[in-house]
Amino acid sequence: MTLTVWAPDGAPEIGAGDDLAAVLLGLVGPDDLADGDVVVVTSKVVAKAEGRVRVGGRDQAVADETVRVVARRGPTAIVRTRHGLTLAAAGVDASNVAQGHVVLLPIDPDASARALRRRLRDLTGRVVGVLVTDTAGRAWREGQTDIAIGAAGLRVVESFAGQADSHGNPLAVTAPAVADEIAGAAELAQGKLTGRPFAVVRGRSDLVLPVDDDGPGAAALVRGDETDFFGYGAREAVLRALTGDPADAGAFGVPAGVEELAEVLEALVRIRSTRDGDALVLTTDDPYATWVAGVVAYAHGWQVEAAAPGSVRARIRPSRPVP
Repeated sequence: MTLTVWAPDGAPEIGAGDDLAAVLLGLVGPDDLADGDVVVVTSKVVAKAEGRVRVGGRDQAVADETVRVVARRGPTAIVRTRHGLTLAAAGVDASNVAQGHVVLLPIDPDASARALRRRLRDLTGRVVGVLVTDTAGRAWREGQTDIAIGAAGLRVVESFAGQADSHGNPLAVTAPAVADEIAGAAELAQGKLTGRPFAVVRGRSDLVLPVDDDGPGAAALVRGDETDFFGYGAREAVLRALTGDPADAGAFGVPAGVEELAEVLEALVRIRSTRDGDALVLTTDDPYATWVAGVVAYAHGWQVEAAAPGSVRARIRPSRPVP
């Protein structure tokens, strides 16, 4: 298999209302696109074309685009955006834009990708996939890489679950995020300071969907709260558990099983518990331990249903159904 990536020079400054498909074809030519190509475009030029440039400071823009702060260390904030993306500064960018302005992410990157795909089809007759990309950091890893935040006409995940490797071993959860891999490959050609917001990737036509199928979009790559093991940073998880706000509970994932929670309570606060249907009844002679148990229960997706002040008994149950 051969993978070819090229990013054309000469892109003009993009403004609100610009036709990105026409701009791209002015750089590569309509005959340079082939069926099965993947067109990659940075979120910044998509946002500029859609009028997502805003006058004002970055801090207020970040606050307005944030649904939930995941972690904060000094001036750096990792937040969850309305798109479900977890990004530094909510993806708000103050580079490559006039001073006193910031660029926000597109309102709906998948819709942006679909519109660009349709426009390229109208202008060239080609069936291509389209990715809208942005730069993101990675937990546990230094540096950043580009990821797909919008997609159209492309399988974004290639699942091998249920297949076997060359030794006959079954594959259970092998599912490369091919849209992100293509985004990273395109960024190698685009660069960061070269003014190349477009790229064309050729060689994975097997991932490109038929003309009438835009696919699930990059939204399918966003991990929901129920399966996210890292809904908060280490410090923030402790603080949110102590606060116990019901509105924050979703970021702790699905409720733990009753056996798991009972084991944690016994090991951590030495509280005896007994099963009562889907609930646990706790017994202790230490009211403070009851409060600690409530914090532990919250962090595991459970809630205290009844506990009088100074009581030695408390009943807790899952805040949501246990899977």
